[in-house]
Amino acid sequence: MRQLNKDDLPLLVRELREFIINIVATKEGHLGASLGVVELTIALHYVFNTPEDLLIWDVGHQAYGHKILTGRKDIFHTNRQFGGISGFPKRNESEYDTFGVGHSSTSISAALGMAIASKLKGDFKKHYIAIIGDAFIASGMAFEGLNHAGVTDANLLVILNDNAIGIDPSVGALKQYLTNVKIGAQKQDNIFEALNFNYSGPIYGHDIYKVISELERLKSIKGPKFLHLITTKGKGLKQAEDNQVKYHALGKFDAKTGEILSKSGFIQQPPKYQDVFGYTIVELA
Repeated sequence: MRQLNKDDLPLLVRELREFIINIVATKEGHLGASLGVVELTIALHYVFNTPEDLLIWDVGHQAYGHKILTGRKDIFHTNRQFGGISGFPKRNESEYDTFGVGHSSTSISAALGMAIASKLKGDFKKHYIAIIGDAFIASGMAFEGLNHAGVTDANLLVILNDNAIGIDPSVGALKQYLTNVKIGAQKQDNIFEALNFNYSGPIYGHDIYKVISELERLKSIKGPKFLHLITTKGKGLKQAEDNQVKYHALGKFDAKTGEILSKSGFIQQPPKYQDVFGYTIVELA
C-alpha cells in the first residue's frame, strides 16, 4: 500500500468502505466506528512503518479497516464467526495487532508503557500511536495515561477520533469542551497543551491528504503529541450516518439500501439479549 501514489488513495478509501459494508451486511459486527476511521486507518499505515511502529486501537471497534489492510482481507468474512478471526485486535492473530483489546480507555496507557519500555531498551526510533474516541478519553484510565505521558519524553502520539458519539451520544463537561474547540469558542486554555502535549487540530478526518500531511509533520516531532481529528461515525453509509446508535453494531442488513434484514425479509429483528436483560433488571429494581 505504501507504494501507491497519493492520488490513488481516495479510490482505496472507497474500496475499503465498500468492502467493510458488504462483509458486515452479511456477517454482522461493529459497523459505524470502522467506517468513520477509514481515511485515518489508511493514512496511519501509509505514513508510519507498521508493524515496527505500533498502532494501539482503543476498544477495537474501529479496527476492521486495519485488519483488512494487514493481511486478513481474504479471511475477513470469518470475522466473529466460530473458528474465524476475532472482532477485536488480537496479538496472536497478527504482528500488526500490538495490544489485545475489547474494553475502552486502555490505549493511551498501553502505548505509553510500550514507549517507555523501548526507551529503557535503548530503542528511540519507534513510534507509538494510540487511537481513542471522544467518549472513551473521558474515562479515568485514559486520563491517568495522559497525566503520566505529559511528564515523559515518550515518542507517543495520541489521536482523538472525535465524532461526538460512543455507543450513545457523548455527554459531560469534556464533551462540551471539545464542542467549543470545534466551533472555535474556547473559553479556557487547551486542556491537552496544559498536560504538556504538543496539540494539533482539530482537522477534518475525512480529507486523507490533510490527515497524511499532519501525520507526516507530527512524525518528526519528539515527545508526547496529540492530534484532534473530527470524523463522522458511519461515514459512507447514509443510514449509519443518520442513525449512529442503531448502526453501531447491528444484525444483517442490505448493503445497498442499509435496510436491516431478517431471515423473513425487511422486518424488525427480535430484541437483543442485553436489552431484555436491562429491562428486566430495571423492572426488578
